[in-house]
Amino acid sequence: MATVVNMSALDRPVWSALTTGDRRFAEGGSLALRFPPDIAPFGATVDASPGAFGALRELLSPEGRVALVTLDKLKPYPSFEVVREAPIIQMVADAETPAPAVGPAPIVLGSGDVPDMLRLTQQTNPGPFGPRTHELGHYIGIRIDGALAAMAGERMRLDGCVEISAVCVSPDHRGKGYAAFLVAWLVRKLQGEGAMPFLHAFPDNPAIALYGRLGFTTRETLRLTVLARAP
Repeated sequence: MATVVNMSALDRPVWSALTTGDRRFAEGGSLALRFPPDIAPFGATVDASPGAFGALRELLSPEGRVALVTLDKLKPYPSFEVVREAPIIQMVADAETPAPAVGPAPIVLGSGDVPDMLRLTQQTNPGPFGPRTHELGHYIGIRIDGALAAMAGERMRLDGCVEISAVCVSPDHRGKGYAAFLVAWLVRKLQGEGAMPFLHAFPDNPAIALYGRLGFTTRETLRLTVLARAP
């Protein structure tokens, strides 16, 4: 039975995750929260007040950065420097997804696979991935002749929603349908658990067409803002 989803929680996915399904990872307090940097670079504030952003600044090391995902463009604060700002497309799979095509059986990835996971994400740049990112959820992959050829997994977890992330395929194995196979496998797993899958992609990501074929639809355009502490 599907969980009833508060769709407005997806307007603030980082805050929603750190106060619900990922609260065990949350660092901070009532005004600002963040994931540990070796898990994910994301943080969030309770609102856009100077006090909340001051609390967020205190969670960063002098050289630290934090990525925020918001519905609206952030008002700049003197205590931060904007390192990057870009739109991101949020997509949801709120309908039945086609069964994955026949392919190699996916393997569950864990701590012993971290060196290979880091190597593949550095090679393909699907988005931020750290040495403890795999702790956020269920990560699966495909190995060919022992080498990790493709992977995908679960990142942010909100009440009733789970984000699919780190979808990547080695350049040597592209065009074989591995990304579609892994994403479809995860989508059907999550839907079977009563969760609604969602994901984020930059507007120029060619995989958006693939996600559409797998049953994802665009829900909203959000803003990614990477901040650093001002000197």
